[in-house]
Amino acid sequence: MKKAIIFDLDNTIYPVHSIGDKLFEPLFRHLKESGELEDDFEGIKKDIMRIPFQAVAEQYGIGKELKEECMNILKELTYDGPMETFSDFEPMRHLQVDRFLVTTGFMKMQQSKVKALALEKDFKGIYIIDPTTTSQKKKDIFKQIIEENGYAKDEFLIIGDDPDSEIKGGNELGVDTVLYDKSNSHFEADATYKISDYKELKLD
Repeated sequence: MKKAIIFDLDNTIYPVHSIGDKLFEPLFRHLKESGELEDDFEGIKKDIMRIPFQAVAEQYGIGKELKEECMNILKELTYDGPMETFSDFEPMRHLQVDRFLVTTGFMKMQQSKVKALALEKDFKGIYIIDPTTTSQKKKDIFKQIIEENGYAKDEFLIIGDDPDSEIKGGNELGVDTVLYDKSNSHFEADATYKISDYKELKLD
């Protein structure tokens, strides 16, 4: 039986697209006004709601100066509107296991989402990895949580939507991983198993 679960935040607890247009409006406006990426603009908008901006910048070859300008915008963005979790996440708030939240992103932005979703009471620990201030990866935080709390690896479960982030990190540590794939877009992900609804989650 699992004693602890780590959850990712974006697209694992709530859908980014539900707030993305409003949250990222200053960034999208700046990118549009730059005129550098007109042909790729719609693809960039879509990917920013799916993967970290640093990865988007590399993928689309965003120039150094424009990237720095965008990073400065993102560092200050917060969200103060209403937010809702995925409807199937609600029972996860009441599981009789230790729950941890580990998310990568800009500190102010991620803190504002945690507050808007009222997640503080649901987790034993909340960890925000801001790539602008630390070189730590999710794998490092996972290992830290396991060691600090004395969990055996088979007592631990990591849930997230990104095969190249939390799923990869968990696999490298030898911990069971669950890909939460709400849209069924990852057909061959290397996770212990895949779900599209939390009612499919197995804790034994």
